[in-house]
Amino acid sequence: MKLEELKDFLDEKTAQYQTHGFIADDPVSIPHRFSRKEDIEIAGVLASTIAWGNRKAILKSCDIMMDMLDNSPYEYVTQATDADLKMLESFVYRTFQADDLPGMVRGLRSIYADGGLECLMTPREGESVREGIARFRSAMLPHLSQRTYKHVADVAGGAAGKRLNMFLRWMVRSNDGQVDFGLWKGIRPSQLMLPLDVHTGNTSRALGILQRKQNDWKAVEEVTATLRMMCPDDPVKYDFALFGLGIYEHWKNVE
Repeated sequence: MKLEELKDFLDEKTAQYQTHGFIADDPVSIPHRFSRKEDIEIAGVLASTIAWGNRKAILKSCDIMMDMLDNSPYEYVTQATDADLKMLESFVYRTFQADDLPGMVRGLRSIYADGGLECLMTPREGESVREGIARFRSAMLPHLSQRTYKHVADVAGGAAGKRLNMFLRWMVRSNDGQVDFGLWKGIRPSQLMLPLDVHTGNTSRALGILQRKQNDWKAVEEVTATLRMMCPDDPVKYDFALFGLGIYEHWKNVE
């Protein structure tokens, strides 16, 4: 498929999947429960952290997590006592267990005491979003147990950072409230990187826009560069098309 034909095809699929109806069965539905900026951010980063596996199971666990945070994420993060944090140790989702959620809350508390997530993750002069994601990890690690490190992607070490790139998509892109929030103005949609996972990776390879076999940061750079050729101002809008083709249309190989 020629690039122009591919763009037309992906534009069509993006329009098909980037709708308000997408929200209900997706982890983005969790931050959509809130109106306060900080609640949206915290619900978003925590929901994205456990966004792997079966989506129904993800949403069920996110429901439990938000209940444990009294459905007031910012207030809980900034005001929870040691006893409150101890109670969070009962939260379990697959390999996210025990002291993982308390550690995340402690890390977020420190971040909000120093300006917040947007301030921390917005690229500085000469930086890309990769540096912002790496800065988030560095800010979190002192508050996490070593076993929790794996739940915060090490993009500086070459990880794809799927969940944090997805979180940035939620915060930065705006499509008139259909799915993404457009809350953060210091990052341009053109700077975003594709949230690459097994589904978007398989679909990208089937379409011929990704050659690299590993789903790592180099693959993220490769596929996003091609998406930027099709839409320089908003390349990550095609996340909807690639995800939809992989999940709902089961794209892995094409003739």
